[in-house]
Amino acid sequence: MGRKKRKRDFRRLWQVKIGAAVKAEGLSYSRFMGGLKKQNIALDRKILADLAEHQPDIFKKVLAKVK
Repeated sequence: MGRKKRKRDFRRLWQVKIGAAVKAEGLSYSRFMGGLKKQNIALDRKILADLAEHQPDIFKKVLAKVK
């Protein structure tokens, strides 16, 4: 497996994790990511996916800022 494909696969995995956590709160992935940009919250997908999976309470605080 090449480096570029591995990067693509991880990015896709992070998007799925974030999308699932956001969907449970009634928001779409694209609206969530757009809201992060508008609020100037600079967290990358890797960090957001980790928060969504391992620390859902903190992820919900980030989500509340975006809503």
